[in-house]
Amino acid sequence: MKCYDKNNQIQIFNDRKVRTVWDNETEEWYFSVVDVVGVLTDSKDPATYWKALKTRLKKEGNETVTNCNRLKLLAADGKMRMTDVATAEQMFRLIQSIPSTKAEPFKQWMAQVAATRLDQMQDQELSIEQAVSDYRRLGYSDEWINQRLRGIETRKQLTDEWKRGGVKDWQYASLTDIITQQWSGMTTREYKGFKGLHKEGLRDNMTNVELALNMLAKASTTEISKQRNPKTYNQHANMARSGGNVAKAAREELESRLGHSVISATKATDYLSGDTPKKEIE
Repeated sequence: MKCYDKNNQIQIFNDRKVRTVWDNETEEWYFSVVDVVGVLTDSKDPATYWKALKTRLKKEGNETVTNCNRLKLLAADGKMRMTDVATAEQMFRLIQSIPSTKAEPFKQWMAQVAATRLDQMQDQELSIEQAVSDYRRLGYSDEWINQRLRGIETRKQLTDEWKRGGVKDWQYASLTDIITQQWSGMTTREYKGFKGLHKEGLRDNMTNVELALNMLAKASTTEISKQRNPKTYNQHANMARSGGNVAKAAREELESRLGHSVISATKATDYLSGDTPKKEIE
């Protein structure tokens, strides 16, 4: 099985996030089981619910549980962690063991996700359209969405450069943390704490200005790395600090003109809410 980082995606079902991985060889999705359990049961602790259900199903000799895979998915702490995943077919069988009124709508949603991906393989613009649609459904403004999509592309260019320079996948998080701390003055964990975030993603809770500065820091790191061609992790860390410093200088210049900090405690739930009109985050 070959599952690539760019094929790790967050899918949206009824405003709930479900982590997925696309397998290029078999051309099918793998769904995070614990995320699906959370959606169907509304459990406050879906991991514990799944652990108990898995134990029971194994005792009953359920082959679907035995055949479930474990893949690295992005966890709440921003790190890639091994997670139980299942194909759509396997999920259909597991769902039968979970009493939920959402079961049938969720099955239909999974089938649609699979069909959409096959269409997107033929037309990459559809992938972008899907991301835009998902963010709009959650209530984000068009300006914010455009910034976020540019940030995703900038991040991809940076990780491509790190890969070229010999950086290991598991080192991406620490280098990203260096960049974040350099331009914002806080580590990723401190930044999330400042915004009052727990399991939510930091970038999905940044303002337009924060996204722009974050993107500048990463783009600068990419360009500096290309020019200096670092070979070791420590050299890459120095590039990360240099790139972060570019955005730090821009932040400090803007703050001197505005007279206040642009590092905001605002998070998505402060301006996105169910049926209320969308507000553009400043």
